[in-house]
Amino acid sequence: MNENTVTVIPGDGIGPDIVDATVRVLDALDCGLKFEYAIAGQTALDQGLELVPEDTLAVLKRNRLALKGPITTPVGGGFTSVNVTLRKTFDLFANVRPALSIPGVKSRYDNVDIMTIRENIEG
Repeated sequence: MNENTVTVIPGDGIGPDIVDATVRVLDALDCGLKFEYAIAGQTALDQGLELVPEDTLAVLKRNRLALKGPITTPVGGGFTSVNVTLRKTFDLFANVRPALSIPGVKSRYDNVDIMTIRENIEG
């Protein structure tokens, strides 16, 4: 495992722009992170590869940490969603979404501290 290496999957559509901006922020924070890039989705298909190439899975397994942009899964043709493939491959069983109020930031509600947990792999 490469402790400080993040697997970056830029995605497609607006994904590369979002991920590029995120990587620039992380670099500016000087967190000591390194980035190793991989592909999936339409970007992989355009290169004649599988929707989630084995090389991408290997990099994810090695680094155990990922930053993934939005990824298109083609409609029809028997494709399984990239997200579903990643969830099942890595047993990512829970989608955890915390929500906290930020002191000094105006919002509809004050003192919010909740967490939504959604089961990810059963359907």
